[in-house]
Amino acid sequence: MRKDPAMARATSRLATKIAAKPALAGVDGNSIHNEILLGLPRKECDAVFSSLEFVEMRTHDLLNEMGEPIEFCYFVNTGLASILNVTSDGKSVEVGLTGKEGLVGLPLVVGLKTSASRIVVQIPGTAFRLSAANLSRLLRKCSELEKMLNRYSQELAMQSMQVAACNRLHDVPERLARWLLMSQDRIGGDLVPLTQEFLAHMLGTRRASVTVGAGILHKAGLITYSRGSVTIVNRSNLEDASCECYQAITRQAQRWRNESS
Repeated sequence: MRKDPAMARATSRLATKIAAKPALAGVDGNSIHNEILLGLPRKECDAVFSSLEFVEMRTHDLLNEMGEPIEFCYFVNTGLASILNVTSDGKSVEVGLTGKEGLVGLPLVVGLKTSASRIVVQIPGTAFRLSAANLSRLLRKCSELEKMLNRYSQELAMQSMQVAACNRLHDVPERLARWLLMSQDRIGGDLVPLTQEFLAHMLGTRRASVTVGAGILHKAGLITYSRGSVTIVNRSNLEDASCECYQAITRQAQRWRNESS
């Protein structure tokens, strides 16, 4: 797919904005990378930061379970969490990603108590954890935090709708390229530490299909892969190889961020 030059510039600006945010040592000496926490006004920082608990996130850790009460929300700091829709027979497919730009546990923001999705750690990292009760208390006195979380909920809903369409309409190589680009935006660097089996699970397809798709991207000189990791070699051409969904998600997210700045 040929990139729109204007879209390429918007994509670059968003990626630069995400990557260039300075880390701040603000919670028990732990550096803050989460975009929402970094964007809080000074008057809300003390109240929010004093309630946060720094936690390690391991691969496959369950953060929220579908249909279960949400005990904690997580401001993802490093790493990546997958948002999964799960069917009655136990099958699941990824419908969204949350990294350092967001929060896991969004239903709590509007007074809901249970999760509609299963959210698991896909790439290990860290997070700042907050209990449901403390989030409710903070939202009553931190208007900017509430506004930022409501805006992020719209970004995530838009992302989920686009990913659902992508999973239905586009071929595996295009979907794989889109997924790798989205992951790189959130974790930084060129290395995405995932197995093909896990990628197949995330993309809702067979492992053999992921192998074929990865082989196509590899032969085109866009990625290399080995057991347990994928390395992005040519980001620009990988954007060309992706379906329109990556650009659609990035363009709308950037548009909303510009509107709120």
